[in-house]
Amino acid sequence: MASTVRGVVARAKGAPVTLEEIVVPDPGPGEAVVGVKACGVCHTDLHYREGGINDEFPFLLGHEAAGIVEAVGPGVTSVAPGDFVVLNWRAVCGECRACRRGRPWYCFATHNATQKMTLSDGTPLSPALGIGAFAEKTLVAAGQCTKVDPHAKPEAVGLLGCGVMAGLGSAMFTGAVGLGDSVAVFGCGGVGCAAIAGARLAGATTIIAIDLDARKLELARQFGATHVVDASVTDPVAAVQGLTDGNGADVCIEAVGNPKVMEQAFYARDLAGTLVQVGVPTPEMRIDLPMIDFFGRGGALKPSWYGDCLPDRDFPKLVDLYLAGRLDLDLFVSETIALDEVEKAFDRMQRGEVLRSVVVLG
Repeated sequence: MASTVRGVVARAKGAPVTLEEIVVPDPGPGEAVVGVKACGVCHTDLHYREGGINDEFPFLLGHEAAGIVEAVGPGVTSVAPGDFVVLNWRAVCGECRACRRGRPWYCFATHNATQKMTLSDGTPLSPALGIGAFAEKTLVAAGQCTKVDPHAKPEAVGLLGCGVMAGLGSAMFTGAVGLGDSVAVFGCGGVGCAAIAGARLAGATTIIAIDLDARKLELARQFGATHVVDASVTDPVAAVQGLTDGNGADVCIEAVGNPKVMEQAFYARDLAGTLVQVGVPTPEMRIDLPMIDFFGRGGALKPSWYGDCLPDRDFPKLVDLYLAGRLDLDLFVSETIALDEVEKAFDRMQRGEVLRSVVVLG
């Protein structure tokens, strides 16, 4: 029997979100209904509200979430009612050309639920990243549920569902940071701080945090930065070179999504170093580099999509590291809020006052 629950909906471009009654159908084949315990407020949700993703309004927002599986549809064997899961937006298909090449973290045909959740009047909703977790319950593809240790706090491990995983993976997987490497992270919001934490886990010995905001630089130290650079008063390229014997960093991670910052990260690399872009740009942004510099510096320029993660492989291991005290996910949680406070949380996020606001539901 379908459930009627509360959810946060963006009805029109730029309009404040509203708390609405939504209808969640029973799961069909390959689907699961999850009772949401916690969901982070991510920049991507704001992009949806602002029409920056597509114009398929109304959107059911929220996607960085953890919860309890309440029901599964026919044919589902990967999870069962009662399982504690982190939701993900990379439910790999196993059949596309990326999966067939043994690179499922690039899957081009990830699964979403087939059925639609709706408003109470029957209007179909577009769930953010196929999840829609600013709601008491949500309907997802079963492959979007990754079972993890139930002793973990939902408000912390749910953040692996998007931004924190993107940052961790940008260092650990895309950037392939190794023992003794030097790493420079440009931008120390939630994703950038996660990249710093990932570089630390991977064994980097020099981790340089760069930002314009002194508050974020102090947080970066808590996540593992060995040096900080205030880019409002110091040339970050020269600073990184000065901290790496004049060479530049082995891996530079751009976590802002800004052409000027990407250019700085490009030139702050050592010769044959790696530049990882994990910051999300807007469609009109362009990067202009002299071809001789691109050629002459060597190395690699790599975009990082979801940190090149594989949720079923990575989420359980990262949760285990969290429970062992080696990955401080609690530090990302700036505040916990109620479901009707998402719009105010967007404002605090835009002002740079929080790493993550997290909606807690029961």
